[in-house]
Amino acid sequence: MRDEDLELLLETRARYPERIAEAAAARRRGRPPRDGRQLLIIAADHPARGALGVGGRPLAMGSRVELLDRLCTALARPGVDGVLATPDVVEDLLLLGALDGKMVFGSMNRGGLHGSVFEFDDRFTAYDAAAIARMRLDGGKMLCRIGLDDPGTAATLEACAKAVTELAGHGLLAMLEPFWSRRENGVIRHDMSAEGMIRAINVAQGLGATSAHTWLKIPVVEDMERVMRATTLPTLLLGGDPGDAPDQAYTAWRKALRLPGVRGLVVGRALLYPPDDDVAAAVDTAVSMLEGG
Repeated sequence: MRDEDLELLLETRARYPERIAEAAAARRRGRPPRDGRQLLIIAADHPARGALGVGGRPLAMGSRVELLDRLCTALARPGVDGVLATPDVVEDLLLLGALDGKMVFGSMNRGGLHGSVFEFDDRFTAYDAAAIARMRLDGGKMLCRIGLDDPGTAATLEACAKAVTELAGHGLLAMLEPFWSRRENGVIRHDMSAEGMIRAINVAQGLGATSAHTWLKIPVVEDMERVMRATTLPTLLLGGDPGDAPDQAYTAWRKALRLPGVRGLVVGRALLYPPDDDVAAAVDTAVSMLEGG
């Protein structure tokens, strides 16, 4: 990010906060591809849950200036359709003019802070459906971790169901990211088996008064063919953090992207913080995997 862009952003936030709403109202919205091409959405909602690490870098996402610089690079690449983020990040990108012609999905429940004793009680502390509609975003995303041994799951399920219903009432997409999870030695672990994902999918796709506007966001696991037979909902693949083995992750993504019902990728850290820090090259590689890309 250029120094003058950062200075303008800081000055605008301090003196002209009304320009955020003005930028949202003036923004040219993106549209889903109608030519069969799969979507690529860049995810940037990790920091609001306290999850700042990438690979062996525990505070990789701790610098907002660097994150915005990497996001602007990614969003400018051909084939990138939009971003998934919390209000603070979306508003910075609006003021920087980086979201014109892009789809924007608001992250909704960020209250289950990473590593906290209340992590399963994933409160809706960011966007709500009304704000997503008011800001002219394209939908909202919910993390839905299902822990049978934690009472916080009940509140999360209820809140997710309410959000699905309210987003549908506005004709907006509800992006549900479900996991079958448990707490082991104080740490939440996701069941990344095909059976675990199938259970999580079946609970998540039943949330809300209608599933007409519900999409799923799920990780790539073993036996994805069987996992994808668990749903008829449009599905986006979750990129996750590939660590030091991005080539293995790319191979798995490429295979899973050819399955029926898969509509694209939602990737954050793997593209924004690749091992060689070449964001443009990482994004271009992801675009090349997409059907019709």
